[in-house]
Amino acid sequence: MKNKQKFRPNPEARLLDQVREVLRYHHYAYRTEQTYCEWIVRYVKFHKARKHPRDMGKPEIEAFLSHLATHSNVAASTRRQAMHALLFLYQKVLDIPISDEISPIKARRNKRPPIVLTQAEVQAVLAQMSGIHALMARILYGGGLRLMECIRLRTQDIDFHRNKIYVRDGKGGKDRVALLPLSLHEPLRSHLGKVRQLHEQDLAGGYAEAYLPHALSRKYSSAAREFGWQYLFPAKKVSEDPRSGVIRRHHVLESGLQKAVKTAVRRADIEKHVGCHTLRHSFATHLLEKGINIRVVQELMGHADVKTTEIYTHVMQKNLDEVRSPLDIILDKDLT
Repeated sequence: MKNKQKFRPNPEARLLDQVREVLRYHHYAYRTEQTYCEWIVRYVKFHKARKHPRDMGKPEIEAFLSHLATHSNVAASTRRQAMHALLFLYQKVLDIPISDEISPIKARRNKRPPIVLTQAEVQAVLAQMSGIHALMARILYGGGLRLMECIRLRTQDIDFHRNKIYVRDGKGGKDRVALLPLSLHEPLRSHLGKVRQLHEQDLAGGYAEAYLPHALSRKYSSAAREFGWQYLFPAKKVSEDPRSGVIRRHHVLESGLQKAVKTAVRRADIEKHVGCHTLRHSFATHLLEKGINIRVVQELMGHADVKTTEIYTHVMQKNLDEVRSPLDIILDKDLT
């Protein structure tokens, strides 16, 4: 049986262009493309561009990662991201084998319990939000979606009849089914009516082709203009696709929702460190507190391992309420 031949980028192209070529061949997200290129540039600049990366290797990678750990004081997840970018450069682009056992200071993640809001706090935060951002925040909490999963929803991903939201190509490239709260039916139907009107305007203006993943636009030539493929939360203005150069309407930026959640938390006078992902954490925790089987919660969250879901059992309010502080116990004895 013949070994599968690796994809080879154009050797005449510049290094970063080769990196982009390989990333796009393997269908990496555009954000990953940007991040990997940034880390490769930082790696080259760190070594003062004295050598081409092909003339460097494991010692130089370890020196760069150790510098991030000891001098830049970046988080463990950031160091892992940098390592993955450099391993991709050497293994996929330059075709130079580099051992995965890179040995600077290990980038271990400190396991901390997630920040979770009580149901009253969630209600207080949502009450401080309005418009599209309020609808998006309710989807995050009501369905347990990640921020970008919500941002990238298409109109066809909403199933009112089955009360489901279909998450396509989520974290790890996986699809899953999430809950569609009954309370969101009417707001979503109203919102979809506005999105359809906007789509009809784009059709008339010639900007109605949505971005389609994995070259579907070549397989289904008319799909990009169909309403079902339009983003559920479209941007206010059309923009140029950074890869193809096509002028089209993309989805909204995630920064708008992030700022709206932060503002709502401040107005609700909540002192916890709360972001969009906190709503997802709260979704899982509240389901477990209601007695929903952890395997069901695992499937709804899209976790590959149930151990990831188990972290929410450490912050369940029901368990904490049943525990008395030993200080109260001894004081009770003294008082009696």
